[in-house]
Amino acid sequence: MAHEDLHEMLRSQRVWSPEVTQLRPFDPDTAPPTPLLLFTSWFAQAVEAGQPEPHTMSLATTDEEGRPDVRIVMLHGADGEGWSFATHATSRKGRALSAHPHAALAFYWPVLGRQVRVRGPVTSAPCEESQADLHARSTGALAAALTGRQSEQLASLEELRRASQAAREKARANPDEPSPTWTLYRLRPEVVEFFQGDAERRHVRLEYRRTGFGWSRGLLWP
Repeated sequence: MAHEDLHEMLRSQRVWSPEVTQLRPFDPDTAPPTPLLLFTSWFAQAVEAGQPEPHTMSLATTDEEGRPDVRIVMLHGADGEGWSFATHATSRKGRALSAHPHAALAFYWPVLGRQVRVRGPVTSAPCEESQADLHARSTGALAAALTGRQSEQLASLEELRRASQAAREKARANPDEPSPTWTLYRLRPEVVEFFQGDAERRHVRLEYRRTGFGWSRGLLWP
């Protein structure tokens, strides 16, 4: 396919078609005092609206050499301790978080024309808590974790098949099998932005910032 075809396809795309997107009014003056409360409300509304995989998010990190990287991961929870996700400490993102323990998250829920962005320092949970997080998931998730070697060079898909099959058998035989490098991470938010799209491009952007006295709120130009 020529790059001209790609450009033509890009020009034909539209954002927030009324057939699939409901742009709801958002009055920032009615927003709760903390970002977690608003996030919980918006997440519930995204689920109710039928947003596919609303718990997936972009995770941006900085590697050992200061270069940015981003990928899609799954939200494992959000509470007073922060927004949590998990991966192997030996993976590419695990190594990046060890070198630079700060990250950014981005959620995008197009059925409502909404984004949520979260930034802050990242800490790792104790081993017992990380393993409990792993064992609360499915057998397939445990098998994937036991396969290990995430981000390492792979010789062939056949090598992956054999390792994956062996890990799945181990997970079925022992649902509490530990994965020593599996780590639960928590991002403690310092800045959280809520973006509500508007058909007239008068998008509403509400930003929460952590202060020594709680959270401050302010609007941003779209």
